[in-house]
Amino acid sequence: MEETQPTRSLDSYQSMPLQPKAKTSIVKFSRSWKVFWFVLLILSLYFLGPFRTNILLLGTDDSPERGSLGRTDTIILTTIVPLKPYIGMLSIPRDLWVTIPNVGEQRINTAYFFAEADQSGTGGDAATETIRENFGVTVPNYAIIHMTGIVAAIDIFGGVNIQLDSPSGGYPAGEHSLSGIEALAFARDRAGSSDFSRMQRTQILLLAILNKGFEPSSWPKFPQFVLSLAKVVDTNIPLWQWPRLLFVLARAPLFGIDSRTITPEMVVPFTTSGGAQVLGPNWGEINQLMDEMFGR
Repeated sequence: MEETQPTRSLDSYQSMPLQPKAKTSIVKFSRSWKVFWFVLLILSLYFLGPFRTNILLLGTDDSPERGSLGRTDTIILTTIVPLKPYIGMLSIPRDLWVTIPNVGEQRINTAYFFAEADQSGTGGDAATETIRENFGVTVPNYAIIHMTGIVAAIDIFGGVNIQLDSPSGGYPAGEHSLSGIEALAFARDRAGSSDFSRMQRTQILLLAILNKGFEPSSWPKFPQFVLSLAKVVDTNIPLWQWPRLLFVLARAPLFGIDSRTITPEMVVPFTTSGGAQVLGPNWGEINQLMDEMFGR
């Protein structure tokens, strides 16, 4: 008779552990990289877009003596192209004779004044609309600086340093350290100088404030500076835009700022029928500059 092998139960066999599939970890690793590149793309689009942003900087001449309703003696049309990167600042003379919507022909610095006198809070929009109407540039954002309040903000930094290539604003050529009140007087000085040199001094002061903010010694004071500045600046720039703008400004020391003014060659002085001495725009010259700086 043939011998039969005893039947073994399944419990008698030793179990062998299964090796985990490597494919699962590869898939997880691949997903992690996809998330990383997606987040990087979103951040890149945020910080490097849009292609161009235009902002109108206005400095009002209001003071306790003159009252809270002032004219915008400082007018700087600013353009920012984060991808280049490029920051351009064009100062416009306050006496430029232009067409102001709903007003007529007037000095450009009165666009803000007339709108505010009619309805408080509308001056910024009126000024940007005047720029669009005359210069052919859309400016969605503005920042209005009440210049007397800039004194306290500058003093928080302990003053600013300016570098002059030639005598200007009552100071000889060279480097000068100015307190807040001295800085304001420097920008406003009109003794023996034209409005064109005043525009240049205003840009020198703005760049000096920017450079002061980049100094490591100023960083602990930066929050206090921002709070002080917030009290004297009216703007329609939304909060979500500020990190993007700060990112662009942080790169300014590396790539520089293109600071220009409308020059005497770009205007024609004349006297209005009412006896006001103003500047007629030479649009041929101005438009050439606008195309170069603002990519129209």
